[in-house]
Amino acid sequence: MANQLLSTVAYRDSLPEGYTRPEHDRPRLADVATDTNIPLIDLASPDMHRVIAQIDQACRTYGFFQVINHGISEELLEKVMAVGLEFFRLPPEEKAKLYSDEPSKKIRLSTSFNVRKETVHNWRDYLRLHCHPLEEFVPDWPSNPETFKETISAYCREVRQLGLRLLGAISLGLGLEADYVEKVLGEQEQHMAVNYYPRCPEPDLTFGLPKHTDPNALTILLMDPRVSGLQVLKDGAHWIAVDPRPNALVINLGDQLQALSNGAYKSVWHRAVVNAAQERLSVASFLCPCNSAVIGPAAKLVGDGEEPVYRSYTYDEYYKRFWSRNLDQEHCLELFRGQQ
Repeated sequence: MANQLLSTVAYRDSLPEGYTRPEHDRPRLADVATDTNIPLIDLASPDMHRVIAQIDQACRTYGFFQVINHGISEELLEKVMAVGLEFFRLPPEEKAKLYSDEPSKKIRLSTSFNVRKETVHNWRDYLRLHCHPLEEFVPDWPSNPETFKETISAYCREVRQLGLRLLGAISLGLGLEADYVEKVLGEQEQHMAVNYYPRCPEPDLTFGLPKHTDPNALTILLMDPRVSGLQVLKDGAHWIAVDPRPNALVINLGDQLQALSNGAYKSVWHRAVVNAAQERLSVASFLCPCNSAVIGPAAKLVGDGEEPVYRSYTYDEYYKRFWSRNLDQEHCLELFRGQQ
C-alpha cells in the first residue's frame, strides 16, 4: 500500500483518480484574501499582562495567533524543516518500512487523512509520531535521515515547554488559576505530524487537508517559510490565508479548549491548500489531554443558573468519536452539547 504515497511518484500533469473534490467543495483560491490583522504576539514582551490580554483576545476572535520570540532558535527551526524534507525524499523502499493506514498506530507514515474511510483523497503525505515521553517512542522513529531522531527530539522538548507556557497564559486569560488547564488535561500526550504537500497539477480541484478543527487542546504549527498553505475560516464566513512570517509559529486552539472555556474560545475551522509551483512542508505539534482526563466547562465560566454549553466527557471518548467520522463533517463538539 505504500505505493499510494504521493512522495514516491513523479509529478503528474493531472490529478489521479480519487483526488478531485465535488464542485461545491473546492478551495476557490481566487476568493481567498490575506488578513493583515492576524494576531502576532511577542512572547518576549516585558508586559506579561498585555501578552495575556492579547492571547485572550486572539482566542475569542480568531481562534489562533502567531508568536515570535518564543524561545525556539531559528537554527533548530531550519534543521527541523530540512530533515523533514530529507525524509520525504528518501527512496520508496525506505519509506515503505513505516507505511500504515491504521489510524491508531503511534508511529506511521501514511497519506491523505483516513484512506480506509474517505471517498476523496487529500494531496498530502504525513509522518505521524508520538513524542511523549520521548524515551518511550524515539527508538522506533526513523533512523534515516541520520540526524532525524536528534533534531526532532530537540524540537519536541522545546515545543512542549512552549505549549505548557501558553496554556498557563490561556488559563489566566480566562480568569482561572495559571495551572488550571494543565491540571485538567493531566499528563498530556504529545503527537507530531510532519506534513508533505507535493506540487499539485490542479490545486483548484483538491485540498492538502479539507476544513477541520483539531481534536486536541493546543496545536503549534511550524510553517514552510517559502510558501503559504494554511487558511482559516474567519467569522464563519470567509477564508483567509495565513502567510508565513520569519521564525514565527502558529498557535491553533483545539476542541478541548473551546469546551473548557464554555465556548468563549474558538477551535477554528482551518484547511491546507496546495499549489502547482512548489512543494511544501509543515510540522504540526499537538498537545493532547491524557485519555482519562475529564473535559468540561470550568465551573467559574458557567453563569449562575445556566447550563454549561458542553457536557463533560473523557478525552478518550471524544477522540474515538472524532476518528470515526470524516474529517470535514460537522464540528465534533456539536456531539457533546448540553446534556446529550
